[in-house]
Amino acid sequence: MSLLQPTKLIHHPQTAAPQPTKPLDEHLSSDTTRAVLRIQNQMLTATRRFLADRGFTELLPPIIGPVTDPGIRGSKQVDVDFYGHKYKLMTSAILYKQASLLAFDKIFYIAPNVRLEPLLTAVTHRHLAEFHQIDVEMRDATREDIMRLAEELVSHVVAEVVRERPAELEALGRDRDAFRELVEESFDRITHADATADLVGLGHPQDPGAEIDWMGEEILSGKSSRPFFVVDYPKGSRGFYDREDLAAPGVLRNFDLIAPEGYGELASGSEREFDYATLVTRMRETGENPSKYGWYLDLARRGIPASSGFGIGLERFTRYVTGLNAVWQASAYPKLPGVVSA
Repeated sequence: MSLLQPTKLIHHPQTAAPQPTKPLDEHLSSDTTRAVLRIQNQMLTATRRFLADRGFTELLPPIIGPVTDPGIRGSKQVDVDFYGHKYKLMTSAILYKQASLLAFDKIFYIAPNVRLEPLLTAVTHRHLAEFHQIDVEMRDATREDIMRLAEELVSHVVAEVVRERPAELEALGRDRDAFRELVEESFDRITHADATADLVGLGHPQDPGAEIDWMGEEILSGKSSRPFFVVDYPKGSRGFYDREDLAAPGVLRNFDLIAPEGYGELASGSEREFDYATLVTRMRETGENPSKYGWYLDLARRGIPASSGFGIGLERFTRYVTGLNAVWQASAYPKLPGVVSA
């Protein structure tokens, strides 16, 4: 079987996913790639229509900035020279999403991101060094508001692909019945504490004070037949911008959205911290130097809105919908950790 053909998903994060070995022209001209990219285009069209119909304004995200999201799970940031100043390629546009709410109450980006992922992620099936996110932010929204929106968006996009792209799904060997529960039923939710206890009970050594690791996410994902939320991550496990629950100190008002069938995390989101003094304190608690975030903290001092938001990895979402073995197959120009390519 060609490495560019979809294969049955292997639920084992230490099994190397097939790597792109064909020349770029063969990858781009393959029937598999064309089918995947047609579906991805349908997903983007459906996303834009869904959000526009709900009053969201699409903005163009920045590519570089003086700082970027520090909460990137061991990845390295990429520095660029900006007229003698050290700027960063965006690993996430989270800080700019909060700032954008000074212009509009509801915004979204289709945002490029660059993260030099650790080499060990080359075998997780779902990490790229260059990828795109559907980034959404809503003023004065609670976590429950934004989780509901994420669920509705995912269900809408999948339903449209099933309706509009049945030939491509069939060509890829993706059973449309796999999405029946997703479209017809609400997504479950589980707390981080319960998820951690579940993993430990299954023999996986998950740290209860940390983010659920990549193998843990895949284990939990493999047990489910429809997407589900993991909520209430402990303080210290996520970035300074995830808001702490005032009613439950030490717990964050955040979530991950996990795809079923072993595909792992699709999205992360939270209520955002917006209070200047709290942001400075949280930065210091997470080992960040507040002086690096001058422009952002200046805005916070003058007042940025309360909000909630999320980011959905487009290539990961595409991989799940199309049933691909590896996330690089969902990119026209895949950049894998440690692999130098076009």
